[in-house]
Amino acid sequence: MLSSWKIRKSRQPISGCKVEHINIFAAFKAAAQEYPKKTAIIYLGTRYTYRRLLHLVENFAASLSDLGINEADKIILYIPNTIQWVIAWLGLQRAGAVAVPITPIYTAYDLRYIARDSGATYIICADTNYGYVQEVLDEVSFKKIIVTRLADLLPWWKRLFGWAFDRVPKGKVAKDQRTLSFRQMVKGTRKYSGGPVGTDPGKTAEILYTGGTTKFPKGVPISHGLYLESALEQITISRDLISPDENIIVGSAPLFHILGQTCGLAILLVGGTLILMPKVNLDGIFDAIQRFKARTLIGVPTLYRMILEHDRIDLYDLGSLLYCFNGGDVLPVEINQRWRRKFNKPIYQGYGATETCGGVAMCPVGVDNPLKSMGKVVPSKKIMVVDPATLKPAPPGEPGELLVHSRRMVREYWNKPEETAHSFVEMEGLTWYRTADVVSIDEQENLYFVDRTVDTIKHKGYRVSSSEIESVLQEHHAVVGACAIGVPDPKVGERIKAVVVLKEDVKGITGYDLIKWCSKRLASYKVPQYIEFRDMLPKSKVGKLLRREIRSEEKRRAQT
Repeated sequence: MLSSWKIRKSRQPISGCKVEHINIFAAFKAAAQEYPKKTAIIYLGTRYTYRRLLHLVENFAASLSDLGINEADKIILYIPNTIQWVIAWLGLQRAGAVAVPITPIYTAYDLRYIARDSGATYIICADTNYGYVQEVLDEVSFKKIIVTRLADLLPWWKRLFGWAFDRVPKGKVAKDQRTLSFRQMVKGTRKYSGGPVGTDPGKTAEILYTGGTTKFPKGVPISHGLYLESALEQITISRDLISPDENIIVGSAPLFHILGQTCGLAILLVGGTLILMPKVNLDGIFDAIQRFKARTLIGVPTLYRMILEHDRIDLYDLGSLLYCFNGGDVLPVEINQRWRRKFNKPIYQGYGATETCGGVAMCPVGVDNPLKSMGKVVPSKKIMVVDPATLKPAPPGEPGELLVHSRRMVREYWNKPEETAHSFVEMEGLTWYRTADVVSIDEQENLYFVDRTVDTIKHKGYRVSSSEIESVLQEHHAVVGACAIGVPDPKVGERIKAVVVLKEDVKGITGYDLIKWCSKRLASYKVPQYIEFRDMLPKSKVGKLLRREIRSEEKRRAQT
């Protein structure tokens, strides 16, 4: 049996976190029946009550059932943070299908891969992304395309205003039998003809795609039971400051990301309110906080820095905020200190991953957490700190790779046996997820981030695979070798730099040409900001690229 310092599990009880329902839709429906007249969603200034949201979700689920969608179907969600996203996601849980949320800034390149890898048979997309969907239709197995416009469910006068003053982005959509209107699918009153809500907590609710060290994103299957356990735990962490059913959260974190889901979307399971915005707009965030008296702000370090540096921040009253949470990346100490001086409140931090369904550790409220601490381990998780090379427990107080276990944990990647074998290990009769992050723990059991053990770049809260960027660069006819690294930057965590070797007979290729090449094939947050040309790249005796040597060179440059 492992000693107490080798396996750690939080002993802090969190009230109200019992998973009374084993299906996400059932949990939402219970909240909707308890708080029918309360505001569930505020979207572009329009309020939607729990009763109305439930009605729209039931209508959408009924329309899905009429299409013949069943538990075997996987449906891609390719839309920004909107009321439609929430309706679609909950409707898929009602219909028993599997949601595959992806970022709306993906190009056809990423969409094609994820559609093939997941085996998705339907897609729900914004009209502005319809062109990308059309590009991949001949190569994927979409039976239907469900299209929505940003203003579809807004009052008629807001839709008219947006159309008349060209305030809402518009995309061209074909009128054919393969393309359906989301707005039509939620209209009226429809009776769901499918079976009862599922009772298996182990059933997959969604597949979230995450970056890492591999060439392509990896699918992470999240079960109903895991989501409910993790989300309820994280959404109620601030209960000593705000009653969960009275919480109003500014949902700037994207809903396709585990941070936005467990720390924002989950408020709909406990009767609170979520303010949604299609994209991050600081004045929009400030206005929403002031106008609707928001209690909680969720963000990544970049957002908090942008807020502090915004020249109109003093024009707004943000005094209603009681809980500000940082996730996605380590929060620089200077940002937290500036925030405290400005607002007389701390930014609470946490640590998690898609593979762990969000929070592994979170800072408790009502205590003076150390500035660099990522918090204490949450009740549903166990952790080990080990030597990355041997997987033997690190000596007490020494840093090591963080391993995570939970009862309902993810145990494999979708269609990725090799990556599964590398990232999930069996020890002492339990399955552990290897985070590839080096951490340390103090005597009070606060968790601290130290370093990363893998070639992953953390840019604006996103995990970006070095291999994926290198693969795209090497597809260019002039490139013979490429290495992508993260260069530390206080504003965005790390900026992406690529070191490239061109073929000997090639001339006239510039860094701008390669950045443009990448921008057509990668999501914007994955595109390198810098290109450096070299005659050769450092490699091991067996020909393996040594990214650590280039990273070391960059560190030495920064110190001179």
